[in-house]
Amino acid sequence: MFETVIVSEQKQELPQVVPPNLITRNQYGLIEDKSLNYIFNDDGTINWRKMVKTEHLVPNRQKTQETDVSKLQDKDLLILLGGIKELAQIRGYTSVEYKVVAASESYFATSCKITWLPNYETGGKEIVFESLADATVNNTKSFARFFLAAIAENRAFVRCVRNFLKINIVSQEELGDAKLLDEGPSINDNPTSPQALLEKVMKDKNITFDQLKKKLVKEKFDNAENLNSITDIPKSKIFELIERIKKI
Repeated sequence: MFETVIVSEQKQELPQVVPPNLITRNQYGLIEDKSLNYIFNDDGTINWRKMVKTEHLVPNRQKTQETDVSKLQDKDLLILLGGIKELAQIRGYTSVEYKVVAASESYFATSCKITWLPNYETGGKEIVFESLADATVNNTKSFARFFLAAIAENRAFVRCVRNFLKINIVSQEELGDAKLLDEGPSINDNPTSPQALLEKVMKDKNITFDQLKKKLVKEKFDNAENLNSITDIPKSKIFELIERIKKI
């Protein structure tokens, strides 16, 4: 009797779950959905800026007191994280990879690499795009200073999406503390800056600035001959140098 019950239970089939709407893309890489209206530029490319829904836009309080986003220019607006995620989903991607570039108790730098689906804008080719972002106690707001890793990750993601889709509105995640940013701390005043971290790594490895400059000139780094100090080196290059010097 018990065997019969067991066999009967095993034969019961689980109900099939069917999504209410299947997401499919046409030969141009665009989503086939009547509720989704693509907006195009005069040259035929997609105007991703205009694809951002108004609900995902807020006034930049550091620049304006206006509350109606429809009355504001892009320079006075901020995009919410939800809007960036929605655009990324619409554009389509196969993978998102994060890499910690530098980390300390008060500083975190992360790169975000997104592999985008092919579409007509890329000639049917898959595109890999990467951006860098950092978070420090000097460029984050009060509560965010306890979550530097997460803030840097979000900033890298939104920057990667914004830059790839050519959206020139800053995201809310990228916005730091205006009061702190206006102070313009020097390397010595801000030990968590990328420049200060590079300076520390160079000191630990007994590498002088002149040695570093000669190396960059030899590698034909753009404008290396005119570098006068660490502060003249672009932040993206500084992250690379930190990693290279650490391995020496």
